[in-house]
Amino acid sequence: MPVHILYLVYYRDMRTNLNIDDDVHQIASIYATAKGITLGAAISELIRKAEAVPAPAPDIRRSPNGLPCFPPTGRALTRDMVKEAESEID
Repeated sequence: MPVHILYLVYYRDMRTNLNIDDDVHQIASIYATAKGITLGAAISELIRKAEAVPAPAPDIRRSPNGLPCFPPTGRALTRDMVKEAESEID
């Protein structure tokens, strides 16, 4: 009986084509030249850096009874404003 051997090969680098804007290409090329790396390595590095930046935490404040509140804008919502908005709907 023949024995079949399966080899799994892992390639660290993957080749692909990208369509990017000219200004993005220029920025990535300048970055690559300054760092002494290839354009592909520069794009990979820049994407990893962008992904590593944490998203800003939302500013959600809670009222004394625990309900989430909108951030203060300096204007208070009055009954008159609500009545005016309701009259515009009707």
